[in-house]
Amino acid sequence: MSFITAKNLKHHFVRRDEEGRTIGEIPALNGIDLDVEPGQFIAVLGHNGSGKSTFAKHLNVLLSPTEGTLFVDGKNVEDEDETWNIRQSAGMIFQNPDNQIVAGVVEEDVAFGPENIGVPTEEIVTRVEESLAAVDMTEYRHHSPNKLSGGQKQRVAVAGVVAMRPKCIIMDEPTAMLDPNGRREVLKTAHRLNREEGVTIILITHYMEEAAEADFVFVLDQGKVVMRGNPREIFSRVEDLHDYGLDVPQITRLAYELRKEGCPLPDGILNRAQLLDALCESILKSDVYKNKNIKNSVDSADPFGSDVSECDEKLRLEQISYTYGAGTAYEKQALKNINLSVYDGDFIGIIGHTGSGKSTLIQLFNGLLKTKTGKIYFEGQDISAADFSMHELRGRVGMVFQYPEYQLFETTVLKDVEFGPKNQGLDEAVAMEKAKTALRQVKLDENCWKMSPFELSGGQKRRAAIAGVIAMEPEVLILDEPTAGMDPQGRDELFRLIRELHDDLHMTVLLVSHSMEDVADYVDRIIVMNQGEIMLDGTPSEVFTHVRELEEASLAVPQVTYLLTELRERGYPVNGSVTTLEEAKKEILKLC
Repeated sequence: MSFITAKNLKHHFVRRDEEGRTIGEIPALNGIDLDVEPGQFIAVLGHNGSGKSTFAKHLNVLLSPTEGTLFVDGKNVEDEDETWNIRQSAGMIFQNPDNQIVAGVVEEDVAFGPENIGVPTEEIVTRVEESLAAVDMTEYRHHSPNKLSGGQKQRVAVAGVVAMRPKCIIMDEPTAMLDPNGRREVLKTAHRLNREEGVTIILITHYMEEAAEADFVFVLDQGKVVMRGNPREIFSRVEDLHDYGLDVPQITRLAYELRKEGCPLPDGILNRAQLLDALCESILKSDVYKNKNIKNSVDSADPFGSDVSECDEKLRLEQISYTYGAGTAYEKQALKNINLSVYDGDFIGIIGHTGSGKSTLIQLFNGLLKTKTGKIYFEGQDISAADFSMHELRGRVGMVFQYPEYQLFETTVLKDVEFGPKNQGLDEAVAMEKAKTALRQVKLDENCWKMSPFELSGGQKRRAAIAGVIAMEPEVLILDEPTAGMDPQGRDELFRLIRELHDDLHMTVLLVSHSMEDVADYVDRIIVMNQGEIMLDGTPSEVFTHVRELEEASLAVPQVTYLLTELRERGYPVNGSVTTLEEAKKEILKLC
């Protein structure tokens, strides 16, 4: 018997005006038909607004169907007497672990779920021990969750669900806010529970590499299942996925591009090991390689700052340190003796493990955090000086936060985006025009403009938050994980927009990201944070040659960089310092 069976599952959200009157319905699910067998590892893909999260909430009875039927573990979700039984069978893990951690001590948080469903005390103790061991968090059992990294918090959230002994765990974008190491930790835990405990896993993700490791993949579009199959079948349909606003793993994309250029590679390549083996076999058979008619590639990188002296300094930090909870038991030094210059027109990527000091650093730039040590200068002016206007600074240095819902507050999206320009003293008509222009720039559908910001999907909220900052026309744009939770097409569109703002308006951009591939594709300079200090500062090709150091700092390099490095280690004359797919394609085609 299937663990999950959906037949013609539909759901509509009621749309209301500002006075609370019903003005229509928004279809979220439009006839879902699917079956999931017990013990499967399922990936669910789809663009923002395709219905993924709405479907997930039905599995945990957080929402009920408008039409159709849904059975979970043989129980009808519309049977109110079965609600708690279903929630015990199907546990839910959300994108932000802070939203579901409730206790001040890790083991107490893990015990919360079993306590709620009436598990005896002795059994709770056993479950807590086993659940923490299952996610490798036993040594943190007496810690405060607030002091853990994002990946550790997410593992605590997983343990809290595991302690309820569910047959199924639904994970809604659980790694969207995590660094590469944190993502590996959470996915490793999910696969172990699936493999060793037989737990059914439903993983909603925008990371195609995560979906490639699933048993089966469902693709949703406009509330319907439009593709289904194993990862090899799904990711071989590159153009179809693109039409649905999705992508394929970077390695799969590279293999696809190489095949189009005539490189004889098999279909269905999903990971680096498969492509590496296929390439080696293909290269060895190549007439070009047999004749050794290849110029030896030498790793090289343009040095950062060759013309930086000709640029105007926009921001400067001198001897900056920052400590949270100074003088308390929770004292933590977030930044240590930072010296950094940001130049007019820079496009900088800031990377680092969770807790490395990235977010603290960027909040110093526009005075959201204040430090008692060192100096911060904006265009040569000390921002702590008595005659310096902090209000003006925050209009010229715009900030988009990691969690957009913390930044949205008005009754409609349009009013929210208008707020910044109006706060700058512009009249209603001008402010509204700037807001509309910004909303068009971030490609937020006009149907959303009069909706409450809190009715938007995660990706739509992020667009609205960015529009609110862009509408103020800042000189410096700081973005903290701007594309987390966004689908691949939306992510690419947003990065292109940010690049256009940088190029066309000469806007200085600082981008915090956990995606090494995105950083490599778009920024000109990378700053690597580690334990509150600047570990590396240079061009992408310079920074990503430090593979071992980055991995030791819980980071990684782009998948194509790993691939070219491995080819070079096998003796093939390629440049191991390439960082983008286009660069990798050019290098490999020299051999094929």
